[in-house]
Amino acid sequence: MTSSMPNNFPRDVVAPPSDVELSTALGELGLNFSVDAHERAEHGRDWWPLAIPLTERGEVRAWPGAVVRARSSDDVATTLALARRLGRSVTVQGGRSSVVGGATPADGGLALDLTAMNHVLAIDDVTGTVRVEAGCRGPELEAVLSSHGLTVGHLPQSFDLATVGGWLACRGAGQYSNRYGKIEDIVRGLRVILADGSDVELGDHGPRYATGPDLVQLFVGSEGTLGVITEATLLARRRPAYEQRAAYAFDDFAQGLEACRRILQRDAHPAVLRLYDAVESRRSFDDERCVVIVLDEGEPLLVDATMAIVEAECHAASPLDAALVARWLAHRNDVGALAPLWQGGLVVDTIEVAGPWSTLAALSDAVLASLRALPEMLVASVHQSHAYLDGACLYFTFAGRPETNPEAFYRGAWDTASRVVLERGAALSHHHGVGRNRARFMREALGSAFPLLVALKHMLDPLNLLNPGVLGVGGEPW
Repeated sequence: MTSSMPNNFPRDVVAPPSDVELSTALGELGLNFSVDAHERAEHGRDWWPLAIPLTERGEVRAWPGAVVRARSSDDVATTLALARRLGRSVTVQGGRSSVVGGATPADGGLALDLTAMNHVLAIDDVTGTVRVEAGCRGPELEAVLSSHGLTVGHLPQSFDLATVGGWLACRGAGQYSNRYGKIEDIVRGLRVILADGSDVELGDHGPRYATGPDLVQLFVGSEGTLGVITEATLLARRRPAYEQRAAYAFDDFAQGLEACRRILQRDAHPAVLRLYDAVESRRSFDDERCVVIVLDEGEPLLVDATMAIVEAECHAASPLDAALVARWLAHRNDVGALAPLWQGGLVVDTIEVAGPWSTLAALSDAVLASLRALPEMLVASVHQSHAYLDGACLYFTFAGRPETNPEAFYRGAWDTASRVVLERGAALSHHHGVGRNRARFMREALGSAFPLLVALKHMLDPLNLLNPGVLGVGGEPW
């Protein structure tokens, strides 16, 4: 049993009989594995909301044949060799904090748990990099870096649960990404075990290079479909010693978006610049307007200049008590409310997308209108959480109370919102990834580039062993 899941399976959950051939082979190879029913059940799901009601009923959508706990890259290569021999799929798992089903194994496949590979391997204080195993969680990594006065600065909401490998696999974003970048901006090198067992080192020779395409980025965002990331080299910055906070209220969301655009396009990058619509502002800050909270940290001269630009561009807004930032900080990693809502009959989820500034306000209005038009929808809201020179991430939340078919309602909400996003040419996902939940949209999302992804999958994993169906390749999406 793991405490990281939103709810737990009953201890007496009944599993299909374990595969004797698989168990024998795993034992002969000296791998650390389990075919315990409860452990297989727990590793048969991640944080995908649709797994919550199934877990409550003691139902497992797809039973892994075994859970393998890799202790090294050699263990990973050995597991993949066995999978090739027996024709079993392999789903790589870290903290299983994916909310789109990306860490959910296929029926009868191997759940390859990397959380025992959690060591910080090397720190270069002069260059400012850290080499770390993929199963290391955020708090473990930051605790070691803190003793060197360093930080990676990657602080997702799932910080306590997610692993470095998961950050990379899904192209994750931390809540301070405006200052530190998304994970694809932070990574400098990878070690990857391919489906054929090849052990490949990528990048890690310098800050930039012109030796062909960036092969590191080929695996960042591949969600376990092209290879297994076992180690990574990440940037590590000096821990900030100075911070400023501010909060403002705009009369409408579009006005707030315009202010955020001007801030970023003046090259100010506050670590946190989050704009909430009236629904979310009322819920989180007891304000009927559209609240923006701002936090920056780092060198005092840079922080002061950044916050001066923020203040100038928020001239049309009403200043609020900066204590609102502390209110957000106190709850920003709280993921405990999801299961009780589902258990109370509500169907709740979030949909994060990204788009250019020129269409962002209209995109927000259109997605909200499409969600609110659905029968049995109770509320739909939005906030902007990660911003760039040319656009930003919009993060939608919806909740409904369907009386008959919660799964149909859930899929309908995702279908209608994703359809609007694709029709308007925006990005299907900003940082949660695709997993299984979005896989059915990938062909349209990538358009003429989708065959390239299919070709890469076929070249690197011709037997479709690795996470089949995720990203819409190598198998049918659920």
